[in-house]
Amino acid sequence: MCNDYAELKPSERLLLGPGPSNADPRVLRAMAAPLVGHLDPEFLQIMNDNMSLLRYVFQTKNELTMAMSGTGSAGMETVFVNLVEPGDKVVVCVNGVFGQRMVDVAQRAGAEVTVVNAPWGQIIEAAEVKKAVESVKPKLVAIVHAETSTGILQPLEEISAICKEADCLLVVDCVTSLGGVEVKIDEWGIDAAYSGTQKCLSCPPGLAPVTFNEKARAVINKRKNKVQSWYLDLTMIQNYWGQERFYHHTAPISMGYALRECLRVIYEEGLEARFARHKLNAEALKAGLKAMGFKLYAQEGRQLPSLTTAWIPEGVEDASTRKFLLNKYNIEIGGGLGEGKGKVWRFGLMGHNSTEKNVLTLLTALEAAFVYQGKTVEPGAGIAAALEVYKNK
Repeated sequence: MCNDYAELKPSERLLLGPGPSNADPRVLRAMAAPLVGHLDPEFLQIMNDNMSLLRYVFQTKNELTMAMSGTGSAGMETVFVNLVEPGDKVVVCVNGVFGQRMVDVAQRAGAEVTVVNAPWGQIIEAAEVKKAVESVKPKLVAIVHAETSTGILQPLEEISAICKEADCLLVVDCVTSLGGVEVKIDEWGIDAAYSGTQKCLSCPPGLAPVTFNEKARAVINKRKNKVQSWYLDLTMIQNYWGQERFYHHTAPISMGYALRECLRVIYEEGLEARFARHKLNAEALKAGLKAMGFKLYAQEGRQLPSLTTAWIPEGVEDASTRKFLLNKYNIEIGGGLGEGKGKVWRFGLMGHNSTEKNVLTLLTALEAAFVYQGKTVEPGAGIAAALEVYKNK
């Protein structure tokens, strides 16, 4: 029977889409370490290390900072099911797919949701949030810091001030920003945030870092109703990650190893250097794309360094081009979601993948794809433009 199945040999892809990104080789090696029990003293120390390192990356002193078992969407659900009770008023900002997802998750938790909309590819304006907050008087405001469907990087400080003045919680989606751009939880006054391991942390998908300040933690501990999800109930899980070490569920041991190693990589590089690297490579990629005839999708000045979005040039076919890149060069890029489906490509330069080599490789492969389709391009224009950015860094 076992001979009916071939040996597992996945292709070695260069993952330059919206995620997952390629894991650092150190992380993959860490995952091969021997298993221990989820209450073994050695694993409990790994949990302690992960909490400390996550505080470093989140730039926070929040005690309730941990990694939930599950992907980034589990982080989203964790925040909403713990902070929201049936009938609570919530304002959710929507300018892409993941803002829409927050609306759905909040409603499933029983919230009365008011939506603040902005056009896709544009930021949410603070004045619109202020109007909604003054009208609704919500328990919390939720917003996406880095909208993966559009490549927008949302400014947060003014919106945080609005929430503080209204005494409501600010919840932030940091899935595609954590580890790639500044995420200043304490300085920006963010009450709760969540992320995922598979983007700028350069770790396989499977854990969702979350952080809650004391104000948010008090809301959780004073709930009138049980959290609707047993698995994501922080009133119990915090006792596993805290000094009590009460068993809740079996933690994913190998992912715990992986998280610790990817966070060590970030700590060794340093946040300032890491953010500068992401910014430089994004600028080089954008210059190269423009030289090849691309027009950028996201609002000028508000573009995410870890994910660049661009309109597909006229005369270039979406699916066949992405298939060509995958089959010919083992490069994955992302197609558009929602309003951008079939119109936009998403190029990720996240964490371990944010390198000059990958920028130049991608631009070269795109030029080849265009030539194969008969589109006229100036040979080497994208490469030359990108190299000019690196030359002048």
